[in-house]
Amino acid sequence: MSIETSKKKKGIQMPHTYIILFLIVLVVCLLTYVIPAGQFERQEDASGRMLIVPGTYTQVESSPVSPLEIPMAFVRTLGSSSVNEIIFFIFIIGGAFELIMQTGMITAFCAKLGKMFAGKEKLLIPIFITVFAVGGFTMGMSVEVLVFVPIGIAVAKAVGYDTITGTAMIAMGSIVGFTAGIYNPFNVGVAQSIAGVTPMFSGAWYRWIILVAFIVVTSLYIIHYAEKVKKNPSKNLMGNEDSNLEDVDVSAIEVTGRHKLILLAVVIALAVLIYGVAYLGWFITEMATLFLVLGVVCGILAGFSGNKICDLYVQGMANITFGALIVGVAGTINTVMVDGMIIDTIINALANAIVALPSSVKIIGMFLVQTIINLPINSGTGQAAATMPIMAPVGDLVGLTRQSTVLAFQLGDGLTNAIFPTSSTMLGFLAASKIPYSVWLKYVIKLVILLSLVSMAFLALAVVIGY
Repeated sequence: MSIETSKKKKGIQMPHTYIILFLIVLVVCLLTYVIPAGQFERQEDASGRMLIVPGTYTQVESSPVSPLEIPMAFVRTLGSSSVNEIIFFIFIIGGAFELIMQTGMITAFCAKLGKMFAGKEKLLIPIFITVFAVGGFTMGMSVEVLVFVPIGIAVAKAVGYDTITGTAMIAMGSIVGFTAGIYNPFNVGVAQSIAGVTPMFSGAWYRWIILVAFIVVTSLYIIHYAEKVKKNPSKNLMGNEDSNLEDVDVSAIEVTGRHKLILLAVVIALAVLIYGVAYLGWFITEMATLFLVLGVVCGILAGFSGNKICDLYVQGMANITFGALIVGVAGTINTVMVDGMIIDTIINALANAIVALPSSVKIIGMFLVQTIINLPINSGTGQAAATMPIMAPVGDLVGLTRQSTVLAFQLGDGLTNAIFPTSSTMLGFLAASKIPYSVWLKYVIKLVILLSLVSMAFLALAVVIGY
């Protein structure tokens, strides 16, 4: 079942994300006629970042932006070097990921895990969560998990669990990995780039700790439900609807020598990525080159022809076009605010609203704001492009580090992808599993709340330790 079909059956036509963003740009244009123009003085710090000088805000002559200028603002944003570099990077990641998926390596190893842990079903859940968390925090795996949901469900049912458990251990693994974002180019990478945090992916040690906490909480939650259903099938939230899925024969899927070589190539590439970022000062250009080469190498190891490798790369880039271009669409919001000279006025107002609060409360406020924004702007890259130009300087003014501000963004952006109806990730895996949205929401809402509380605790601690 496609995502589009699922939406039609529900009778709800959500506005396209681009339409939502265009309406936001339009509103911002109109606000340039209402909000007073103003600006801060800025000075360069030791790392080359331009930082606001506190206490220097002054009002200036109004410079409203006409709605007729929106198309030009969009093209200018797409044409800026900082934006098109990020967009190109996202395209490369999309192409490489498509090639890796098409080799069948991930599917084969998931099936192998299911066979290995038959009779040790409790261990299957944290293992699957961890495997897909790795995909989430390295290659930004999100909506792609729908491909693997049938495998997860088949494995879960083979050991006495249900469809919800099989779906959750795949989908929630990806979501918590994406949210922790240790080396995720789509949330942490883009946000740190916009905020001027260098080197890219710095502060990973703290995100590793957050990831472990997320995996533990998520595993215990899913295991609790899974064991309850196994002992008493009447506790299955789907009831009789759980028999509607077609079974997948996991036993027929084997790990080949090619699959092992492809996995080795991916592991080596990720190790090189971590070393390059941590010790060689790698940035977008070097990382994009690594993923470009990785995709080709995986295609060769899979025995694909040159034409097929090229076709799959193009297909992968096409699949990621929505997420790539959304950087430019969302970035137009910032372009209009800068042109209308209201961005500093908004920054000043936000800073004044929270400056009197304790530091730990300030950062939680940022987290809650990002969580709310994740409803209309569900793309991690889009939300980073739309909010980080504002939140980074707000953090400066209220005494938060840029690293902590990025952390508040990524945690606020990711967790609600499991519950918000605008989430393409959630719509995708629910379509693949045939779990009704109301049933899924009833199942997962408590987990999202628990993970949000864990996030707030880590954010408060980040302020205390000066992260």
